[in-house]
Amino acid sequence: MVTKKKRSPAARMPPPKMHRIGEEMKQWSAMLVTEVEGWPGVKSRPMFGLRGCYRKGRIFCGLPVTRAIGSACSIMFKIDPMPQMLAKRANGDVRVHLHREHAAPKWTIFELGSEEDLRDAIWWLSQAYERAK
Repeated sequence: MVTKKKRSPAARMPPPKMHRIGEEMKQWSAMLVTEVEGWPGVKSRPMFGLRGCYRKGRIFCGLPVTRAIGSACSIMFKIDPMPQMLAKRANGDVRVHLHREHAAPKWTIFELGSEEDLRDAIWWLSQAYERAK
């Protein structure tokens, strides 16, 4: 008797849509990369048009270089599991939403609308960094 191997839900999902980013987003993202790469123990490497940032071998964010997931003005970070206090804050911020195109890993998208959003983006990235220990 031959049994078919079931594919995981993530394996059945189509790849996420990648958006080309504009010059303004390239500048914002470069500033974020410079900030994050200066944090202790952070290593980064190219990842599908993004810059994947790792702490102790665990990825905690993806910052656009040429492409972004979510929208052309978004960054992504991973806080899994997300503590209730952070989930509450995320639910109250229209710029933050869970990326649901994949079942795992659980990524959160932060939409940048202006340069003023960089401060909050860094705050969210720092939360992901702290939890990637």
